[in-house]
Amino acid sequence: MSSDAEAMPEWEKRFRAPRVSLPDWAEDAPDRSLFVSNATGTYELYAWDRATGDRRQVTARPNGTTDGALTPDGAWIWWFDDKDGDEFGVWRRQPFTGGEDEAAVPGLEPSYPAGLALGRDGGTAVVGRSTDEDGTTLHVARRGEAPVEIYRHRESAGVGDLSHDGTLLAVEHTEHGDAMHSALRVLRLDGTAVAELDDTKGGTAELGLEVLGFAPVDGDTRLLVGHQRRGRWEPLVWDVDSGEETDLALELPGDVSAEWYPDGTGLLIAHSFEARSELFRYDLTSRALERVETPPGTVSGATARPDGSVEYLWSSSAEPSAVRSTSGGVVLDPPGMRSPGSVAVEDVWVEGPGGRIHALVQKPAGATGPLPTVFDIHGGPTWHDSDSFAAGPAAWVDHGYAVVRVNYRGSTGYGRAWTDALKHRVGLIELEDIAAVREWAVASGLADPARLVLTGGSWGGYLTLLGLGTQPDAWAVGIAVVPVADYVTAYHDEMEALKAMDRTLLGGTPEEVPERFEASSPLTYVDQVKVPVYISAGVNDPRCPIRQIDNYVKRLEVRGAVHEVYRYDAGHGSLVVDERIKQVRLELDFAARHLPAAAGPDGPR
Repeated sequence: MSSDAEAMPEWEKRFRAPRVSLPDWAEDAPDRSLFVSNATGTYELYAWDRATGDRRQVTARPNGTTDGALTPDGAWIWWFDDKDGDEFGVWRRQPFTGGEDEAAVPGLEPSYPAGLALGRDGGTAVVGRSTDEDGTTLHVARRGEAPVEIYRHRESAGVGDLSHDGTLLAVEHTEHGDAMHSALRVLRLDGTAVAELDDTKGGTAELGLEVLGFAPVDGDTRLLVGHQRRGRWEPLVWDVDSGEETDLALELPGDVSAEWYPDGTGLLIAHSFEARSELFRYDLTSRALERVETPPGTVSGATARPDGSVEYLWSSSAEPSAVRSTSGGVVLDPPGMRSPGSVAVEDVWVEGPGGRIHALVQKPAGATGPLPTVFDIHGGPTWHDSDSFAAGPAAWVDHGYAVVRVNYRGSTGYGRAWTDALKHRVGLIELEDIAAVREWAVASGLADPARLVLTGGSWGGYLTLLGLGTQPDAWAVGIAVVPVADYVTAYHDEMEALKAMDRTLLGGTPEEVPERFEASSPLTYVDQVKVPVYISAGVNDPRCPIRQIDNYVKRLEVRGAVHEVYRYDAGHGSLVVDERIKQVRLELDFAARHLPAAAGPDGPR
């Protein structure tokens, strides 16, 4: 290890240490794989020929690249080319073995992506596009021919999957106007409908469906589908041709997803429950469920290989991520510095206004409270924090803070009712749960009530600003990363798919339900904010656009409120390691400068 690396603080090493994603492999050329790595200091796509061991960097852009796919024959790598993280662009491609990039679908104008499916013939693709003007459109592109539009709707939709023989396309859509719960339609590639599956029809239940993939067998019309009919995500097999539905009825308590084994005889089951996950193999003939052994923690991705082995990306709060295989050992080991570990997470359950709230707690080894405590709030909002490795919380722990992460109502992994509770009183519901956990943290002696930091990114940044205004006496410092700050302006400036989500969450547009947007907007409460505020924002962000953040900052300036703003030239976060380290350093420094000193027996010290 170099002297520079030896002198580098542990928290910085966690960001700089090379890491890799779970490799995606070509269906008909399984030795050809594609993965993402930060080995050069920027997250980019890499090709890996398993037969020879050769690895090469595919993309090299100033702000990084993570969206890519392999054609099933392994001949081409497709990647999405946007401008400085604005998520608005076109698909490009290059040969797997290297060469010049070219436009993947000449004739399609730039857009936000709405899914991609690549055919096994090597020359057919279905490309999803989303724009403010057109809503969602789906296009069939064949090599040497102009792309043909086969679907259009104002509401959000997306490409699901192509059947193995390339004749059928599964589409997720929200034509019914509920962006949180998709229905399914299967089309031929001329756009004619073959079958429909819609759990939003009939009754009052808000039930969603998702495409998990067609069976990997020619002529097989079975589609693996995720459903919510028993209050959580589970898989079923839908024969598109006959209409028959085979309910797997797995007796697992958490959310369940699945993908096909390559021979079509079984399913790889991923079970997520109470912030941890596990894998199983389900045999479609015997209906036997057999555990696939993985360490305790979180499997953030898994795939079954043609030889029957399973490769998976695993980590825990204490151990950094690694791509492992059930056949033994680490599959893909990045060269260079190793990431230091961190401390294990502790589970806490707190009674809240909507039911038991699950929180994950980390604190410096051997430390006793009351400690300065960071409430690090996850984004989404339909997401959840888990027992997985995260460099950001670990950095706070290294600096002497306890870190509390709350899976508030709206989070996934705790059943449909918990996720769907986030309606109309948006933001305020989540903050009720965060307040309940904050009360526990103080009462238990973990947290120093005078040194509480509220922070988060994206939706977590939104909740940070909203919390500082609606709970002004609860927090000592606020650090909001790429937040929603002015909900009305954010709605008008954000990408169309997020407009649809906001209409679902709040029950309409700002013009239709102005009182709900006002009640849920941090700008409404900005004059009640009492504590120092730090905001960071990407100037090209289409999700939490810069204008609405500027509106909020101007109100702070008028009041003379203590605040700092950091703007950077990227989108909804940065894929550049140096930039991310700079941001974390600024956040740590802001908290250190503005938190009060710890109180000792004779007063502050």
